Amino acid sequence: MPDAAVKLVPAWEVPKRGKGGSLASRQALLHSLVHIENAAIDLSWDVIARFGGDPSYRLPRQFFDDFVRVAHDECRHFLLLERRLEGCGSRYGALAAHDGLWESAAATAGSLGARLAVEHCTHEARGLDVLPQTVARFRSGGDKESADLLQNVILAEEVSHCAAGVRWLRHLHAVARQSGGQGVDAAAENGEQQQQQQQQPAAGAEQQVAAGAERQPAAGGEQRPAAGGEQRPAALPEWAAEAARHASVETWFHSLIRKHFRGPLKPPFNDDARAQAGFGPEWYMPLTAEFIDGQAAAEAEAQQQPANGQA
Repeated sequence: MPDAAVKLVPAWEVPKRGKGGSLASRQALLHSLVHIENAAIDLSWDVIARFGGDPSYRLPRQFFDDFVRVAHDECRHFLLLERRLEGCGSRYGALAAHDGLWESAAATAGSLGARLAVEHCTHEARGLDVLPQTVARFRSGGDKESADLLQNVILAEEVSHCAAGVRWLRHLHAVARQSGGQGVDAAAENGEQQQQQQQQPAAGAEQQVAAGAERQPAAGGEQRPAAGGEQRPAALPEWAAEAARHASVETWFHSLIRKHFRGPLKPPFNDDARAQAGFGPEWYMPLTAEFIDGQAAAEAEAQQQPANGQA
């Protein structure tokens, strides 16, 4: 949770931060960044504490390693930015802030897939989108130190944080799609073996899980004889059944965002940084207002064509 010294207000009551042309504006920009990093620290630990022990996910060791590293990075970012804010003559808590990130966390508390999609693949990705503009504002305002800190230290590490979200969303989807008859336990156990062999746990996860499908299922994921001696697949957890309905991780991501995130995604997008994090335009462009409006217009036109043809 945010520091008790910070006054929390609705997002629409947070004062405008400006474009960095004045000291007060740069202080407001830095204060906002410090506040975001403060929330990000707790969110990183929360994803471990809230979902790490849930047996329906069977998460391997590298999941915990990834988000401990993310938490460490976010803590260091907080301290660096807080020090910079103080160097500019202000302090954390001097300005009001909103609690939007924790509101999203509360809304996704029941689903690891939703948490990864909203917090790490959407909110954190939005940070990548706006960071170049923020850097430019500090530079134009003569604050080279803040600009260099964001561009040379924080940006690359934030890319890796988005990558963690993408990586583990891919992992969950791969496990769900391949678990079918063998159950999540067996699919996850197969996934753990690959996690130990690769730095990127999601890379090739689908092939690895599929390769393990012929092995003896783990306890809890076994197939039980049904009436008449037929094999009956173990019941899937709700999250896995939902994920398995989607042929690709991208369409599952779209479904999660439409369900758990308010409104369309807004450009501009930092395509290069997002690509480095492992997700291209096929992830986010279908969730923009322009795409949604265009799709609706095409559907309306298609519905009118038969009627026009009969006239």
